[in-house]
Amino acid sequence: MNPEVVNVKPNADYTLHLWFINGEEGILDMKPYLNKGIFRDLQDMSMFNSVRPFIGTIQWANEADLCPDTVYLDSVKV
Repeated sequence: MNPEVVNVKPNADYTLHLWFINGEEGILDMKPYLNKGIFRDLQDMSMFNSVRPFIGTIQWANEADLCPDTVYLDSVKV
């Protein structure tokens, strides 16, 4: 099981700065998702900025979310 997200900060370039429960930080590039299904809504920066930690992963106001494993494994650790 991968560590849970405890904080997230959206960036203007459609990346997310993530903080994990184990103290690690990562950057997740959301651009590859922005033309797929419910994630199209995130092209609107106000919707993109609505991201928040949710049950160990992240979720947006439109209820889009990502698998916690994807969030951790696909983020570039900083």
